[in-house]
Amino acid sequence: MIGIDTNLLVRFLTNDDPKQSRYAEKLIKGNMIFISKSVLLETEWVLRYAYELDAIVILNAFESLLGLPHITVEDPACIIKTMQWYSQGFDFADAMHLASSNQVTEDFATLDKNFIKRAKKINMNLITMT
Repeated sequence: MIGIDTNLLVRFLTNDDPKQSRYAEKLIKGNMIFISKSVLLETEWVLRYAYELDAIVILNAFESLLGLPHITVEDPACIIKTMQWYSQGFDFADAMHLASSNQVTEDFATLDKNFIKRAKKINMNLITMT
């Protein structure tokens, strides 16, 4: 199994550099691949900010990628929940922070008002400043 870095994943998903993209595709399609949560988190950020892709495009790309039988992701339950909440309008990082913590804790605290609004929509109680 081979762990991959964000740059390989971005090349694979965007095909923006022919030589590097071919290498990434050959590596990813020809091997058992491990993708860490931090690589997914960074990849989402790069695709959103550097490539200006919409959340739905990123979500579809991640679903296709993670559906491949030779791809293993760190903490699959967390990633499934992260992608579910991301599809409901959460920021990807916020969704991942909440999903990661949710496995161990009952409560999550934040000062982020947008995060709080989104959490209320999915009936999550957050500890907030009153």
